[in-house]
Amino acid sequence: MQLSLDQVRSLTTRHGSPLYVYDLAEIRSRATQLQRLELPYGQTIRYAMKANPHPQIIHTLMDLALQFDASSSYEAAQLLALGVPGNDISLSSQQPAHNLAELLAAGVRYVATSLHQLELFAAVSERPQTVGLRVNPGMGSGHNNRLTTGGVAASFGLWHHYLPQALALAAQHDLIIDRLHLHVGTGGDPTQWGSIMDTALAIASAMPTVTSLDIGGGFKIAYAPDEIAADMEQIAALFRQKLTDFAKQTGRQLSLEIEPGRWLVAHSGCLLAEIVDIVDTGPDGFQFLRTNTGMNDFLRPSLYGAQHRMQVMNQEHEQLEYVVVGHCCETGDLLTPAPHEPEQVSPRTLNKAAIGDILMIRDTGAYCASMATKGYNAFPSASEVCINTEAIES
Repeated sequence: MQLSLDQVRSLTTRHGSPLYVYDLAEIRSRATQLQRLELPYGQTIRYAMKANPHPQIIHTLMDLALQFDASSSYEAAQLLALGVPGNDISLSSQQPAHNLAELLAAGVRYVATSLHQLELFAAVSERPQTVGLRVNPGMGSGHNNRLTTGGVAASFGLWHHYLPQALALAAQHDLIIDRLHLHVGTGGDPTQWGSIMDTALAIASAMPTVTSLDIGGGFKIAYAPDEIAADMEQIAALFRQKLTDFAKQTGRQLSLEIEPGRWLVAHSGCLLAEIVDIVDTGPDGFQFLRTNTGMNDFLRPSLYGAQHRMQVMNQEHEQLEYVVVGHCCETGDLLTPAPHEPEQVSPRTLNKAAIGDILMIRDTGAYCASMATKGYNAFPSASEVCINTEAIES
């Protein structure tokens, strides 16, 4: 999403700053792209709610008939409260559900992530016979370890060597494991996604009652010019071929579920922050832009060394090198770290700034407002507003 200087001034005058702005038109456009993908035996697109739970985003995707992935029983309850039908919610959680019987009664589709969770599901008196199972396939993928959710160093899902125990437990309780769930991390390389699908299908071959494969999310977007985004059509073509080959070899036609979060909403958002001070550390040091936001609103740079495009919203033609920092009393509250190196500063070339200018931070629609050190230093959280750029442009 790109906003003009006048739009930025109008939004911050009306809503103040720091301010998250989300473009619903961008979200609708990307959701429509996913709905056009062709998989051979059916597909389900589930929005990973943890990326951004803003109610208007949830309702926008509901209107487009997308389904939802919840990463906690609290998220599942929140989705139900927003009017999402239980059958459209899949729950896969690290922590056992605090209200499992209630969620199952509402129709929420449950995915056990351990033997213990499978036992808890079996113990519910009024439960369906079918259940999903998340398996750690022994492989992971991510820019760094904090974005990798598979392999020996990740606690997500049932370790694949314990699959026989899970199948025996299901048989003991007359359960049918009809959904296999895997999620290994974040990436964009189609070859890597092909390896993930091969591994998933190998596991599915040992689970004869599985009819649906959930390959998870982690479809990468490009935050910086040198990054390569996931080509969803290319990845879908790869999935299509492998699912077709599996059906020919086994006679089993598996439907496919995907859980995009970041891919759907990241580009739709920007964070507008005011430059509240400009300081430097002498001729051999750096010039810093201090902003009225930081890790209490926007943690990704400090946590991952994540790169976000930035723009000082003024009409200056001169550009200077700046390190951009947040307002929290932490050296780590750094908004321009070196790529994937959160402890190293990396100056950005930006329009010459003045105190009072607005800094626009791009691609903040996912894992920003929803994943922050809220309340740190008692700073209030950034406000959030949804707009429709199609309506503005028309």
